[in-house]
Amino acid sequence: MRSQIIVKRYALAYIDFAQPTLGIERCVEEMKDIKRLLREEPDFDIFLKAPEVSRVVKARVLQNMFKAYYSEEMVIFINYLISKNRVTLLPEIANQVRLQFAHSDLVDVVLRTTFPLELDTVSRIKLKLEQRLKQKANLYLELDPDLLGGVQVIVGNTVIDGSVRNRLAELKKKLLQSQVI
Repeated sequence: MRSQIIVKRYALAYIDFAQPTLGIERCVEEMKDIKRLLREEPDFDIFLKAPEVSRVVKARVLQNMFKAYYSEEMVIFINYLISKNRVTLLPEIANQVRLQFAHSDLVDVVLRTTFPLELDTVSRIKLKLEQRLKQKANLYLELDPDLLGGVQVIVGNTVIDGSVRNRLAELKKKLLQSQVI
């Protein structure tokens, strides 16, 4: 569990560091390529993890070997992992970058309704959501009869609740708070 948190932090740190210069697509592609390289060249993986090889030697080899194929940001990042004795996490970090950022221009949206909507209505809702979110959306539809009517939109941790059930709950709360004379 702890190592997964560390992996996520390093993946996010790499993206924050390299993305302004390289763009998200190149960051993801380089991480995919690094993971492939470590898988296909086990000697290179052993070299990076070898405690008997000094950090200076590893840095020099990385600089000479990677400058034709990888960005300077990637070399800096791998050297940083070496200095923090975290280079063993590189394949997991590469995988996390791929999973988390490969489709960064898309956002998952769940649209809950009490009954099936017409395709035209779903298309209009999706268009409005993409305009509001300023991102392309993967729209997933769910039927939930407990809503009583209306819709509920879930984007990540944000819930936009326009359901009748929610409106009734808010009305009940207001009525209970008001004083009767």
